[in-house]
This record gives sequence, C-alpha cells and structure tokens, in this order.
Amino acid sequence: MSVETILATAQARGSELGLTYRGALTPQEAWAVRQALPQAVIVDVRSMPEWQFVGVIPDAVRIELRTFPGMAPNPAFVSQLQQQVDAAKTVLFICRSGARSDEAARLAAEAGYAEVYNILEGFEGDRNAEQHRGMVNGWKARGLPWIQG
Repeated sequence: MSVETILATAQARGSELGLTYRGALTPQEAWAVRQALPQAVIVDVRSMPEWQFVGVIPDAVRIELRTFPGMAPNPAFVSQLQQQVDAAKTVLFICRSGARSDEAARLAAEAGYAEVYNILEGFEGDRNAEQHRGMVNGWKARGLPWIQG
C-alpha cells in the first residue's frame, strides 16, 4: 500500500471519528509512513518512567504530555514541541493506549501543525484478560521496532 493511500485512509478515519486534526493511523500504518516519509516524526508523549521501564521507539522524539507522579499536565508541552519538531513535518503522536496522543495531536493542531496524526492503540495497547498490556494490540504487540528503556 502506498503512503498516499495510507494517509488517505487515516484522514478518512479521522473524519469518521470527528477529529480536529488530520487523521488516525494504526501502528503498522504509522511505521510505514515513518519509513516512507523522511519528514515524518514520531513524538512519544508518555511519561519518563514509561520510557525508562516500558520501552521506546528508536528515534522518536520524547516530550511528556503529563508528568509522573500524579500525571499533571506539562505546561511547556507546546513550546517543547515547537523547539524540537518543525511545524512543516508530518507528526505522528503515540502514548500508551492512544488517549494522551489524541490530546497531544489536538494541541499540536491548535498550535499550527497541519499534518498531525494519532497512532491508535498506542505503544502498549489494550489490556488482556489478565489486565496486562502489550499483548493484545499496540506498537509492541504488532512487532514493530522498539527497545527496552
């Protein structure tokens, strides 16, 4: 599937979901876009302990949307994004399960980023019957590149 087709699918999905930013990608689609578009950047908005103890995507930009403990909002999120990621780039946001990355994508769009996508399922995905993440869906469960923090 071409990157144009993937992005068109993500944009249609975004319209269906009523998103205020460009669209939503599955983890596999996000990885294909990252590989095909040199200007695509993955921004991981999880907390520092998540990066350290759960794992990270190689070459992803890391900016906490919420800080641990307490998950208080990072008031400098948008300014840190602007310092680290050019607004002309295609930006793919990821978090644990897709909720914080949706919030980050909305903030980025409000700040003038046009090509903004949320990575559905997130890094760890949904919980299984034993309440464990990383096995049902998400970046890790899909077998995409990651390293232990």
